[in-house]
Amino acid sequence: MATEAPETRIVDSYRVACDGGEGALGHPRVYLQIPRETGFVECPYCDAKLVHKDHQSTN
Repeated sequence: MATEAPETRIVDSYRVACDGGEGALGHPRVYLQIPRETGFVECPYCDAKLVHKDHQSTN
């Protein structure tokens, strides 16, 4: 069985929250800061990659 690739989400803010997006099957909500240098951050729970809209073409 193949493992699905982590989700990539484009966001409008450099301060974001992630809760896994699956309601009761998600994970605790965490607040993450996207570094302006890199333009993205990965959630430590679900490995989702959150990319700021100003950096989406470079990642």
